[in-house]
Amino acid sequence: METKMLEIKAAVAAFFALAGTFLGWKGVLLLIWAAVMVLDYLSGTIAARRNNEWNSARAREGLFHKGGMIVVVLVAMLFDACLALVAINIPGLHMTWPGVIFPVVLAWYILTELGSVLENSIKMGAKVPEWLSKGLKITAEAMDKAGSGAVDKLGEEDGGDGHADP
Repeated sequence: METKMLEIKAAVAAFFALAGTFLGWKGVLLLIWAAVMVLDYLSGTIAARRNNEWNSARAREGLFHKGGMIVVVLVAMLFDACLALVAINIPGLHMTWPGVIFPVVLAWYILTELGSVLENSIKMGAKVPEWLSKGLKITAEAMDKAGSGAVDKLGEEDGGDGHADP
């Protein structure tokens, strides 16, 4: 049993190291998001069980919601990758792309999931400092503004008409 636990720990550590190596800080952010999603699902399940509110239909809905979030994150990652490649390889477009959509989407999801974890904690009977909930909400709103600002800036570079200005 002890050997099996060591193997599992080694596999998890290797996975985190590979993600960090191949994706850098964005990979670490991705792993944090995955961990927070799991924490949200587990804390929601525990809270529902504690309050005799658990049912399989709601649990399935939670999993479908998480699946939808995964799709959105993949879209954000592909969006950034596509624009970064275009900006680098088509110089006539006079476009730059800092690749901010993927990490901003991840940060936004992390913050909203952490807010949900706090709500679940309250349902489990924990006291949560009001300033912590407020801080998560304010920071999630800041991520929203950052993402909008990045997309707005892209529109400004091309004059807002879909064509790059020379």
